[in-house]
Amino acid sequence: MEEFSLQDPSQLLEAALDFASYPGVQNDALVKNFLDRFPLPVIISFTKSLNQGMQIHAHITKLGFLDDITVHYNLINFYSKCHTLGYARNVFDEITEPELLSWSALISGYAQNGLGMEGLYAFQKMHSSGVKCNEFALPSVLKACSNTKDLKLGKQIHGIVVSTGFQFNVFVLNTLFVMYAKCGEFLDSRKLFDEIPERNVVSWNALFSSYVQNDRCIEAISLFQEMIVSGFTPNEFSLSSILNACTGAGDYGQGRIIHAYLIRLGYESDSFSANALVDMYAKLGDLEAAMAIFEEIEQPDIISWNSIISGCVLQGYHDWALGLLVEMKMSGTNPNMFTLSSILKSCAEMGMKELGMQIHSDLIKRDIGSDFFVGVGLIEVYSKCDLIEDARKVFDTLPERDVIAWNVMISGYSQSGDDNEAISLFFKMQEEGHSFNRTTLSSVLKSTASSQAIDVSKQVHALIVKTVFQSDNYVVNSLIDSYGKCGFLVDATRVFEEYPFRDVVLYTSMISAYAQYGQGEQALKLALQMLDMGLKLDGFACSCLLSACSNLSAYEQGKQIHVHILKLGFTFDIFAGNALVNMYAKCGSIEDAYRAFSEIPKRGIVSWSAMIGGLAQHGYGKEALNMFDQMLNDGVSPNHITLVSVLCACNHAGLVPEARRYFESMEVLFGIKPMQEHYACMIDLLGRAGLLNEALELVNKMPFEADASVWGALLGASRIHGNLELGKFAAEKLYVLEPEKSGTHTLLANIYAAAGKWENVSEVRRLMKDSKVKKEPGMSWMEVKDQVHTFVVGDRNHPRTEEIYAKLDELSDLLNKAGYVPMVDTDLHDVEHSEKEKLLYQHSEKLAVAFGLIVTPAGAPIRVKKNLRVCIDCHTALKFISKIFSREIIVRDVNRFHHFRNGSCSCGDYW
Repeated sequence: MEEFSLQDPSQLLEAALDFASYPGVQNDALVKNFLDRFPLPVIISFTKSLNQGMQIHAHITKLGFLDDITVHYNLINFYSKCHTLGYARNVFDEITEPELLSWSALISGYAQNGLGMEGLYAFQKMHSSGVKCNEFALPSVLKACSNTKDLKLGKQIHGIVVSTGFQFNVFVLNTLFVMYAKCGEFLDSRKLFDEIPERNVVSWNALFSSYVQNDRCIEAISLFQEMIVSGFTPNEFSLSSILNACTGAGDYGQGRIIHAYLIRLGYESDSFSANALVDMYAKLGDLEAAMAIFEEIEQPDIISWNSIISGCVLQGYHDWALGLLVEMKMSGTNPNMFTLSSILKSCAEMGMKELGMQIHSDLIKRDIGSDFFVGVGLIEVYSKCDLIEDARKVFDTLPERDVIAWNVMISGYSQSGDDNEAISLFFKMQEEGHSFNRTTLSSVLKSTASSQAIDVSKQVHALIVKTVFQSDNYVVNSLIDSYGKCGFLVDATRVFEEYPFRDVVLYTSMISAYAQYGQGEQALKLALQMLDMGLKLDGFACSCLLSACSNLSAYEQGKQIHVHILKLGFTFDIFAGNALVNMYAKCGSIEDAYRAFSEIPKRGIVSWSAMIGGLAQHGYGKEALNMFDQMLNDGVSPNHITLVSVLCACNHAGLVPEARRYFESMEVLFGIKPMQEHYACMIDLLGRAGLLNEALELVNKMPFEADASVWGALLGASRIHGNLELGKFAAEKLYVLEPEKSGTHTLLANIYAAAGKWENVSEVRRLMKDSKVKKEPGMSWMEVKDQVHTFVVGDRNHPRTEEIYAKLDELSDLLNKAGYVPMVDTDLHDVEHSEKEKLLYQHSEKLAVAFGLIVTPAGAPIRVKKNLRVCIDCHTALKFISKIFSREIIVRDVNRFHHFRNGSCSCGDYW
């Protein structure tokens, strides 16, 4: 027989096939000699060719050599390695009386292929047939116990190990302590490891691996250090395993040390080690190092490609991931399901629905069964690309749905605004008996918050209390957020106060809830409490506090938050930047708002809208429109909020032609259909300009029923222009829509009073009394030295009341000398003329300004916030006061800002 070398596997395989099929080969001894020299697993190990292996199997069967025990063993072992356990079982079943070697091969095959239950069943049959285990069969059985986490049977096997005397065999002991570790019994595992008489590097590797697979990565790193101290030299498998531990533990520094070991020991070119390095660096954020190592790999395998691609996806470099996919295909390596699941994440984040659909289509064409992770990836792509129905179809076709699949689908509904469906799916998940986790609860609570579904929030809260999640910071934070956004601040506060471990996120959620529902003072108090605990504000917390300052018009406190932002390095935080613009604009300093806007590095639509809205509220209509044009030139498309601000800018400046142009072209130019807010702005603008018929015509043309803001705009316009009939008509609509609001009655009474119809004024008052509608009292606020001072008409509760009223008397004399005449006709009280003058002098904004003149330095601006529209008498008086005292007085009323300077107002008396 010709001699063949194992260095030439293709020649050897060809020779084996030729020899086995040669018609003249009938000499048993010659065939056996060939098979002994070149056993089937040796030949197949070079090619892993199932088809060629099956050809040799067929020839062996034809030649009648299947009675040989070694041949049986080799065939079972071969089919196991080719992951065709059915064929392996067929070979085994043909054996009349299976001996230990065949049983061992079969059990080992099951264990290696993750079929632990089948392996254990085979072991029980072997044991019941009287065949006893040896040191080669026991490790396979123990591995099957590890796969199934069958600790009870594992302990029984441990008993067999002891009774058969193999408790000192290093191979048996290695698999025995691994079994205990994988079943969670780490103390027993370590005890057995310590009992090994002669440990070797394989023992240490087995220990590392079992700890890493059970997410005890920090302990695995500690064990590696113990191994080094013990004098053992790690091999490439030790180092690969510990690199995985460094990845799991997030220990970049230790990973670098292991990398140095690899280089020093000459294992840097080992494929397992290189792949582990790429994975470690990529997952721990050093993509540059990961890419450098990847590029040094001569022939990257599928694991190499997957490691670098998934690392890019994890770090948010989705364009890199897609580029690597192209390179991977060009290199001849086909992506597997793991690759595709990573790529689908990139498609989802980049909104590349076409590529996601292409991958989906390709899977269907190739008739590939639905891989779970790819299925979840497709759901995520379709959800984030606004194809929620397609996402649901993929979800419904998944053969098995675990908590990850449910979470992605629920989150998809939540993110797409379909909150009711998200909540419904959560309840369906419960009905089907699926377990949930922190992500599930947070997603459904986000939907209950958005949809104001307080009853569902409370049901979810009950579930949380019954489970371990009541101590989960992430879930508790979502619960507080949900209660807060539903307006149930008492419940939110109770959850917050009952939770012992408060961090920045938890405080921020509570601060956000207070700020959102007008309890700005509570939000600021909570921030001080947070700082006293040594916690630092983050960018979002600063944004929430700035929102609270905006609502309070707390300019000084807003400036202090700005200082915190500068100190903490959040200058370039876009949320904080936008909140600063909004805060300064709402606190009356449009100059500061513009400076904050100028410092935002990357302005999005929120930044532009805040600045345009601020300019509009301050009466800088033309400047707001110029900024809108600048925004368009910068390539930023407006949203419906921006266009509301643009129309408000026109409204406050009386720019009727410009408003008509923007309103009529918004759908054509920007693809945005006018909504209620746009119509209300336009109707208010036309009404203020005296174009009442055109305003009413626009109401009739609206494609939906007019809401309270529209009729309120018409009622306000009727008051300005004294149109009694239109005022009555608008008021009747408002009585139906907002019967509890006192503003409607007040405006209608003002219209009657202006027309001299005092009987009708009395009738409106009787209607208010009969309907139990209480007039909202006028209130004004002013901030001095971090304290907010509140004033109501005729207020005498302030600690400095005597000084304030003395200042009012002084103002009265100075105003009279300057030519001011109280507009008593605007007061609807049925009292004497002198009493009306007194009541006018005691309006809340005049009290606030008098207090401001007392407590603020000469020349400093006085900032006041009012809950109602500033009345015409106060507006006139404040113009005089600004000139008499050479002060800027900034009043923010319910409609806009008024900057009183040197006897005039920024609104041009148009408000």
